[in-house]
Amino acid sequence: MASTLKINTLTGVTTAGSIAVTGEGNSTTTNLQQGLVKSWVNATTVESESLRDSFNVASITDNDTGNNSYNFTSNMSNDDYAVLFAGWRDHDSYYGSAYNQITTSAFKARSFTRGGNSAVDSDTVWGGIVGDLA
Repeated sequence: MASTLKINTLTGVTTAGSIAVTGEGNSTTTNLQQGLVKSWVNATTVESESLRDSFNVASITDNDTGNNSYNFTSNMSNDDYAVLFAGWRDHDSYYGSAYNQITTSAFKARSFTRGGNSAVDSDTVWGGIVGDLA
């Protein structure tokens, strides 16, 4: 018989912000908070920067062709988070990568042509952040 659990808040017993979840196979546990994506974005940077949908991304700043800053709604606790990022344009694959100016309030990402020969704005960019919120 299936059951439904309806709650508004989960709090750890020994540490309020830390909840262990038993993983697949019942042999290991993972920390629920550490396993959540803290920010994600689906946007376009062609002609004008536009968020299609996002979580914890307030805006995009156009720094130059293929060079944009993604500004968080809620800051990260440090600049040691991981950025997962990709872009696409005109049926060719473009690659994005976070680079040197990752801060607690934003990250910069670049999109460039196959082979990395030139910067290009992307029809679609996707990104996700894992790390600790402030």
